[in-house]
Amino acid sequence: MKKAVEKIQRKIITLDAENKPLGRLAVEVAVSLRGKNKPSYVPYKDMGDTVIVKNIEKMIFTGNKLENKNYFHFTGYIGNLKKTTLKEFLIKKGPKEVLRTAVMGMLCKNKLRAKQIKRLRFEK
Repeated sequence: MKKAVEKIQRKIITLDAENKPLGRLAVEVAVSLRGKNKPSYVPYKDMGDTVIVKNIEKMIFTGNKLENKNYFHFTGYIGNLKKTTLKEFLIKKGPKEVLRTAVMGMLCKNKLRAKQIKRLRFEK
């Protein structure tokens, strides 16, 4: 006897980033992408929702994060660990990539992460 394959119901969640700190916004996005806010959540299934973030340019950074927070990137060569501050990262990559990087760090480090992060979208 075969089990019926249950269809995952995905909703579209729209979040407004205006006057919200980076970390608080990233937590909301990560929880929705994973589906942890649903009663049928199981860690091995990708059952999260699509998240659309608006007004990403108006996101705020508390404290001295612009000068003190560092992002590291390893090129693959010995002794080539690159370090940039949040201010430099914002200028070079933009606020979308800053939020995306924060959310990536909060998702599970497995094959599901690639599928989940694709459902993160940005609007003006």
